[in-house]
Amino acid sequence: MHLDSKATTLSTSSSISHKLDGLHDLHDCTDKLLQLPTEQQALAQEGSGKCADDLLEGSLRLLDICTTAKDSLMQSKQSMGELRSIIRRRRGDETVFTIARAKYLTSRKMMKKTIRKALENLKAIKNEITSSSSNKDNNTFSMLKEAEEITLSSLESLLLFISDRNGGSKQSRWSTISKFVQPKRVACDSLESNTNEFQLVDASLQSLSSHEPSTIENFQSHVENLEMCINDLEIGVEQLSRKLVRNRVSLLNIFNH
Repeated sequence: MHLDSKATTLSTSSSISHKLDGLHDLHDCTDKLLQLPTEQQALAQEGSGKCADDLLEGSLRLLDICTTAKDSLMQSKQSMGELRSIIRRRRGDETVFTIARAKYLTSRKMMKKTIRKALENLKAIKNEITSSSSNKDNNTFSMLKEAEEITLSSLESLLLFISDRNGGSKQSRWSTISKFVQPKRVACDSLESNTNEFQLVDASLQSLSSHEPSTIENFQSHVENLEMCINDLEIGVEQLSRKLVRNRVSLLNIFNH
């Protein structure tokens, strides 16, 4: 496999859900590969070498990034829920409204800082994978490292989406797993929209006024939509985490024999 277009896109929750579905299928294929006796034997020969260490370390990296994504999604949902609840109960109370908005923005700022650090680490990991050039004598190892790199790129898109950073992630390696993806349920009605749902919430919050019912209704609508999207993404990331754990256990069993 090779790197394709360098073009970038702005991610929406629907495009991220689509990628997560593809990762589920990809790691199901990885699981089937790891169950083949011939592939187990090929990997077992590397059990005490650098290849084994690379694969096991890589599996932990992916799980760590999934944890960061899950924590960020949960924190986002909680902070939005608190803000919406306060606005609903205290309409017209400008002081309470101002404090609630400031608390939400502070929470978002802290979360973005955490994600920014995770993205920096992720970029370093991707560079390390690329520069180390996998062991081409072991085709199974190469395929597993390729799956790791694809997963990293898709998780990068998810973190960029949550932190509302422009640019999205490279499509390059996503095209290599698009053949695994079947049309599935999308999280919300944003499939045809090019707008990040977090952007809609943040933008509506800026124009929100406790004395204008229309702006409150608009904000509530965007929050409800984003909460549905987050719920769908949480399910997708949790399913991916379980598949990654399963594949890590398979690797440990192979290398420990």
